[in-house]
Amino acid sequence: MRKPRHNVKIENFLPHRTPMLMECKVPYLDGESVETQFKIKEASIFTDKNGYFSEAGLIENAAQACSAITGQDFFDDDDHEGKGNKVVGYISAIKKAEISLLPKIGDTLVTKASLVSRYDTGEMSICTIEASSFRNDDLVVNCTMNFLIHEV
Repeated sequence: MRKPRHNVKIENFLPHRTPMLMECKVPYLDGESVETQFKIKEASIFTDKNGYFSEAGLIENAAQACSAITGQDFFDDDDHEGKGNKVVGYISAIKKAEISLLPKIGDTLVTKASLVSRYDTGEMSICTIEASSFRNDDLVVNCTMNFLIHEV
């Protein structure tokens, strides 16, 4: 089992770049779970003219948090800067997505995700991960997704 990591710079380990990258704080990450914090900014491509963060943005935020659980295994333990980043990930299925409310610019989402199942082939991982995002104590989204993560 992978040792817990704290305060990970997730942007170093995701293939996303601006404007898709959601710069999250990652206070906790281990081999089976992750917690992220994401403050919704006005510049986000997922906000509308009324300042609401979209459904697609909520799913993407959860997906980026989830991918850290499995994606970290494609990097050496001492690669804290993501220099070995040759990983691509895809949402292969959204099995469940329940959205309770749309947060607004300035809100912070706390996403907690945990690994449900995983199958590794050596160069590729297929996994199912459950995630829930909260604004304060309010549940914002609860989802279960399948991912395919592989080296390029």
